[in-house]
Amino acid sequence: MKTISAIPNKKLMFDKATTRSKIVIRPTRGWASLRLYDLWQYRELLYFLVWRDVKVRYKQTVLGVGWAILQPLLTMVVFTAVFGGFAKIPSDGVPYPIFSFVALLPWNFFSSAFSRAGNSLVGSANLISKVYFPRLVIPIAATLGGVVDFGIGFVILLLMMLYYGIYPTWLIWTLPLFLLLALAVALGLGLWLAALNVRYRDVGYVIPFLGQLWMYASPIAYPSSLVPEHWRTLYNLNPMVAVIEGFRASLLGTAILDWTSLVASAVLATALVASGAFYFRRTEKTFADVV
Repeated sequence: MKTISAIPNKKLMFDKATTRSKIVIRPTRGWASLRLYDLWQYRELLYFLVWRDVKVRYKQTVLGVGWAILQPLLTMVVFTAVFGGFAKIPSDGVPYPIFSFVALLPWNFFSSAFSRAGNSLVGSANLISKVYFPRLVIPIAATLGGVVDFGIGFVILLLMMLYYGIYPTWLIWTLPLFLLLALAVALGLGLWLAALNVRYRDVGYVIPFLGQLWMYASPIAYPSSLVPEHWRTLYNLNPMVAVIEGFRASLLGTAILDWTSLVASAVLATALVASGAFYFRRTEKTFADVV
């Protein structure tokens, strides 16, 4: 048998006797290359996985995509009654339903994105054990699937703002940047959780608990101005603080308290994505055996 071509971790073998070729896939050693060009080669698979996740989520449901509207709306009603009504939490001069809904929109996107990404490999065990493709495609597809829900919720938000006579500020052009920041943090965290969840199934139980704690550590039901000054530096290390305050600034005109938190959040998001991707690639050679 003779090797006629080779690329990292793959060899195309040619058997003279049978004139048949086959690809031999070998496990990586050490810290593997990310091989991001593989994602481009499998871009159609990424598209179909994203579309599959969206369809499966609402398949055989009575309300269908209506759940993408009901979830933030019902949470907004509860927050308005409890925090805006009973607790009298200030809302920076903005009607509390709008104040909370603007924060719930990016939060729901972020929370569902890293939760689905963290459980994506375990949920695709049959696919991983039978077919070869870049495993990075699975958590990326799980993360991107939430963009559809976000788009539906954003239309409802615009209608609510129109009802209250509130119009977006000129800073609305920055909105995609904050959404991209939330996406990066969710993807980086999701890559870590997905890889760890294959080996340690306890991670599946930690994910919803982590989401709950993170929600109350973010300025969703309250403004950041309520955080004591001596806790502000530590508080701003939470990247969702910058995302939520950025959404409020671009849509409602409220001021971002600390612009340095944007830089810190961007650095943290970059570190999460880079470290998560390298750890994912480092451990993916064992996924098919363990999952």
